[in-house]
Amino acid sequence: MNHKGVNTVKRIAIDMDEVISHFSAKCLELFNDEFNESYTDHHLHGKKLIELDARFEKKVDHYLANELFFLELDVIKDSQEVIKELSACYEIYIVTAAMEFPASLAPKYRWLKKHFSFLNEKNFVFCGDKSIILADYLIDDTPSNLETFQGKGLLFTAPHNVHTTGYTRLNNWKDTADYFLK
Repeated sequence: MNHKGVNTVKRIAIDMDEVISHFSAKCLELFNDEFNESYTDHHLHGKKLIELDARFEKKVDHYLANELFFLELDVIKDSQEVIKELSACYEIYIVTAAMEFPASLAPKYRWLKKHFSFLNEKNFVFCGDKSIILADYLIDDTPSNLETFQGKGLLFTAPHNVHTTGYTRLNNWKDTADYFLK
């Protein structure tokens, strides 16, 4: 706080899917099991799931409707450690567009409590439109979320956005630590 009682700590808003959780990898795993395919993250380079295989369009909603889907997502390497470090210097918010899949609210909350229990649950933001977020930085894998964000948008590398340009890119959580802590 400064001498006028105004909070001067910078805020970082962090997306959940593809930034701290392996959303697409779980979709690929379920799809591969169901259709006897062998898609990997490499197949997604520069593509969204439905661009990879048209059958995804009908299956993704089905996968996401299962409460276990979000509960079983893997944590992205180094995200927990780096976010814990960042939380010593910044206000951290986890911001997820959960309203696209309302059934995901409770499972996403439980996943965050399990894997990021060191964060204050009051800093978990479940929304539809991230342009409402008031923060200094937004780390997100989806360029359209960065376009409407009022602060500094940082593109977190995910298979679908590898060809996207025009944003400061964070390739992994070690890059993120270097950007904010050095």
